[in-house]
Parts: sequence; structure tokens; C-alpha cells
Amino acid sequence: MDTTTGGRPPGPRAGLGRYGEDLAARYLRERGMQVLERNWRCEHGEVDIVALDAGCLVVCEVKTRSGTGFGEPVEAVTVAKAMRLRRLAAAYVRDRGGHPGGLRIDVVGVLCRRGAPPEVRHVVGVGS
Repeated sequence: MDTTTGGRPPGPRAGLGRYGEDLAARYLRERGMQVLERNWRCEHGEVDIVALDAGCLVVCEVKTRSGTGFGEPVEAVTVAKAMRLRRLAAAYVRDRGGHPGGLRIDVVGVLCRRGAPPEVRHVVGVGS
């Protein structure tokens, strides 16, 4: 039984989210970033992707949508969510015993419209 979904099997949104995270990880790797972890969890929440970009630790939130009825995917990261990501980034660094380089928060938006190739938008340094 899957307790993360209240006992229900993951629905189509979970599949879309996983697909978007896979695309985002590939996109970041293709741009020279090293993906260190995916779906890192702690008591404060979850980080979709933790990566390294030229010595800078990057905590990356991935937002995937099938349309823009509620705005572009990256627009789903509010100021409150960006602050939460900063807390998660600090928790990650503490958990790993520190990090000598810089730290930034990025957002990758993935738009998967029916009949069209996925669109990836990478916003670097959210809330900095």
C-alpha cells in the first residue's frame, strides 16, 4: 500500500511530475551540471534535484504542467515556496556536513502540451 498518496495508486499527475523531473535532470546534465541527488527528503519537505554547477550547490525545484491555464510552470513557485526552498537548502547543507562553495535556488519549469514537444524553462537564482 502506498502511504504517500493515502493508499491510492499514483495518478496521472504523479506520472507527469516524475516525467518532468526526469526531463529536468537530463536538461541540467546536458548543461554541464552534476546531479547529486533527486527527491531528497527531510522533516521540512523535499528537494526535487540537488546538483553541482561549477562548485555551486544548486537546490532545484521542478514544476511540470500540461497547460498554462494556471500560468507558466515556473510561476507556481511563490515567494513563500522560495523561502521554504532556502530552508530546505540549509537543511541539506547541514545534513551533508557543509559545502565550501556557493549555494543557489533554481526552478525548472516543464510544459508538456499534448501533441507538442516538451518545453523546458530554467530560472537561475530564484529569490537571490
